[in-house]
Amino acid sequence: MIAVDIAQQLGTFRLDVRFTSDVPIVGLFGRSGSGKTSVVNAIAGITRPERGSIVVNGARLFDSDAGIDLPPEARRLGYVFQDALLFPHLDVRSNLFYGHGLRAADEHVIEPGKVIALLGLEALLTRRTRALSGGEKQRVAIGRALLAQPRILLLDEPLAALDGERKAEILAYIERLRDALHIPMVYVSHSVAEITRLTDTVVVLAEGRCLAAGRTEDVMGRADLKPATGRGETGTLLETHVLEQDEGERLTTLAFDGGTLVVPHLAAHPGERVRVRIRARDVSLALERPRGISILNVLPARVTAIDTDGDGAAGGSVDVHLAAGPAHLIARITRRSLRELGIAPGRDVHALIKAVSFDERSVGYA
Repeated sequence: MIAVDIAQQLGTFRLDVRFTSDVPIVGLFGRSGSGKTSVVNAIAGITRPERGSIVVNGARLFDSDAGIDLPPEARRLGYVFQDALLFPHLDVRSNLFYGHGLRAADEHVIEPGKVIALLGLEALLTRRTRALSGGEKQRVAIGRALLAQPRILLLDEPLAALDGERKAEILAYIERLRDALHIPMVYVSHSVAEITRLTDTVVVLAEGRCLAAGRTEDVMGRADLKPATGRGETGTLLETHVLEQDEGERLTTLAFDGGTLVVPHLAAHPGERVRVRIRARDVSLALERPRGISILNVLPARVTAIDTDGDGAAGGSVDVHLAAGPAHLIARITRRSLRELGIAPGRDVHALIKAVSFDERSVGYA
């Protein structure tokens, strides 16, 4: 469990943030300069709030009223930055174990061999860090932070310096760590795709204040937060599970409360939970169920609301909010389509979603 309630003056910038979370990964989300890194630095003990408290898994790291302010080295935190910041004079093994011996034996709860295997580092242990790719360096940085036996892992924009392929690789490794180690993490990012794929709770920050905090699927679907988040990728999250695999066609069928979705093949077992993000721009609408089309996903839905001030409004588009059973979807269509189809709240439609619109940025293992 993480509980943060702090106020701090940083030059002309005022930080005043309060949130709690008892889920594996809490995301700090917002534009550059919103205060995300300032919050993480306060948790880590790099800066000292004027008032408030910081509690992690029952350990009180900071409490202004009680006079508690543990130094960074006593907080048992793992911190991963945008750049890996590895020690260039040491090989991978020495980097990984740099902080391992600084902890007492009874604090060694994370087994090194397990972390090395989860991060796929076995073949890299004797290599020098200058010979590693960007993705490999970040995996080593995450492993080093974990082998220091932290009570919480702080990740501050850890994918910012990586290309798309490397980002997808690291996201998958973080998911493995989440599921295998059950260590709480604070994940900082301004990427909608990263936040929606990884986090269970999200805290939206703007100008040093918390605008919203709650379940990721609820908060990231709120239209009223768009001005603060600057999102240009409006969409919704669905919690699904694997229904069946078609190995021949390389397709996976996912089931959710509103029906089923066919997506490109996922390396997952039947019954495994999968979180799917559906972008509004990938959803089309039809008044009747179409025939003779290549789109595999056709979901009966009902229009619940129309947002004419959404991200696409300046380009002549509107966001149509839909209920597919109990699930919520958003379709972005042109104003002309809205008018010609006579789409209005209460109207029954069919939502069309291409299977190929799902990729590694929109599908994550929940």
